Amino acid sequence: MDLLIPEFGTIIWSFIGFLITFLILAKFAWKPLLKGLKERDNSIAQALQAAEAAKRDVSQLHTESEKLLAEAKAERDKIIQEAREFKESVMNNAREQAKQEGHKLISEAREAIRSERAAAIQDIKNQVAELSVAISEKILVRELADPAKQQELIEKTLNELKFN
Repeated sequence: MDLLIPEFGTIIWSFIGFLITFLILAKFAWKPLLKGLKERDNSIAQALQAAEAAKRDVSQLHTESEKLLAEAKAERDKIIQEAREFKESVMNNAREQAKQEGHKLISEAREAIRSERAAAIQDIKNQVAELSVAISEKILVRELADPAKQQELIEKTLNELKFN
């Protein structure tokens, strides 16, 4: 049983050894250990703050990127709409100009046809007149070759003039 119950002197020397070890540790080891733990606690707190700041920055950047993306989409839609309007405007102007040009060409063609027709009619009239004069001349030469017929024609013409 002596092994289970220690002697009084052993207890005192064990207590004195424990007390000396505790005082040495308290004086030399305790402060550096507490200082190390405090530094570690501060570094963990700083890391958590940095993580929170990074999280806020990422969230802010995400919000800004979504805003920029929305602005870019709006700008793209605006540019596409302006391009469509410009295309429609150009096409309408081209159609209108083509219509005007077509009407102008048709009017010029009609006017050219009218003038050509008038010239052709005038040419036909001149040819008919020349032919009539040539035919009349031949008929008159043949009819008036006889002096009796000449006298008869003169009298007939004078009688017609008197009645008119």
